Amino acid sequence: MNAATPRRRHRSYLIGLIGHGVWPSLTPPMHEHEGRRHGMNYVYRPVEFNLSDLSDGSPERLRALLEWAQTLGFDGLNITHPLKQTVLPLVDDLSGTARSIGAVNTIVFDSERGLIGHNTDVTGFRASLDDALAAAPCGRVVLVGAGGAGSAVAHGLAGRGVESLVIVDVDERRAECLVDDIRCEYTVEVSSARPDDVGRLLGQADGVVNATPFGMSHHPGTPFDTDALTGDMWVSDIVYRPVETQLVRRARAHGCRVIVGLGMAMHQAADAFEIFTGEAADRSAMLSDLRSLIETEEAHTRVPRP
Repeated sequence: MNAATPRRRHRSYLIGLIGHGVWPSLTPPMHEHEGRRHGMNYVYRPVEFNLSDLSDGSPERLRALLEWAQTLGFDGLNITHPLKQTVLPLVDDLSGTARSIGAVNTIVFDSERGLIGHNTDVTGFRASLDDALAAAPCGRVVLVGAGGAGSAVAHGLAGRGVESLVIVDVDERRAECLVDDIRCEYTVEVSSARPDDVGRLLGQADGVVNATPFGMSHHPGTPFDTDALTGDMWVSDIVYRPVETQLVRRARAHGCRVIVGLGMAMHQAADAFEIFTGEAADRSAMLSDLRSLIETEEAHTRVPRP
């Protein structure tokens, strides 16, 4: 990817992550490990955002945090739930990807251009597909989930030249809005469907992506009935904690090609690192770091058997 020019060229960086519930995030240690590999003094700190500060729909608390970050010498920020769209009017310019998706997850403080917003969720997912599928086409894809993550996935799929895309969400209006967004940006066949239609749709699909919270530790289960999976399909789950979600395990049992969420998580972090520093990330090492961090986390939280 084309990395942005850093705000100032040095070997010391101060980066932050603003959002709700950010303290357990593995993004800070991933970035700091990569910074050390580059010989940088790289400090990355989570900044908790209170949801009550958005209760009136005003972005003023976020605006104040951005101003303080600049004053304190931060070089950039990652932005996460629920602020990726709230931050849009607060930046001075947007990358093409951030503009097309209407969401920002990475901000660089540039001394000449001001606050520049990027979106590495889209590029991160697309890179994970490239890793898994190489030059093979995506084919006909069913996307389950049309929220913020689903929007990034839909843009990633459309940008990779998906043959057809069906977007499914429990909120039918949200799915339809995402379909409209994709049609405005890409010349691909795209439509929406109801959750009850997933089983039928999978019978005609080459791939399926889970972009819902199903599979997370606090939200177990699968987003659809996995009996409809067949061995000639590829199955992607963007959930990466745990890595082996129930969907992933069942897809493997059906003989499907499986794309776990680690790739997207690593690539979006690597893309952000390159935007912040202007230096190429060691993606293989970052993926290894992420695996180690998750294994350590799981070992500490595992309940001993009696």
